[in-house]
Amino acid sequence: MPSLKKSAAEMVADARARIDEVETKDLIARLDDPDLVIVDIRDVRERGRTGFIPGSVHAPRGMVEFWVDPDSPYHKEVFAQEGKTYVFHCASGWRSALTVATLQDMGFPAAHLREGFSTWAEHGGPVERPRGEK
Repeated sequence: MPSLKKSAAEMVADARARIDEVETKDLIARLDDPDLVIVDIRDVRERGRTGFIPGSVHAPRGMVEFWVDPDSPYHKEVFAQEGKTYVFHCASGWRSALTVATLQDMGFPAAHLREGFSTWAEHGGPVERPRGEK
């Protein structure tokens, strides 16, 4: 195996050093904010297994940059809303840190949920389950 120039952990640490991180309790307190858009980048199977934040937008990690870019044929209007605050999350905060760093490089302002969804329910955050599941 070739020697890596930078580990995944180093990439996440570098990203976290330059992006806005939101604490779970602070995001829970803002759930009723109409100017907040929570974006879940986890795989659809993760959302199915563990549930999701009610009202969150699902944007698979592999498509985020294309959905945000207004010049992309894959652009989604949810990412073109003026005056909105976008907070991205994954399971543990690693993928979302890398995602938000990339989006900031593109010129798209966003933050991420520092601990991810892994501690959401423990902090009293509401969880919605896919239809037909408990």
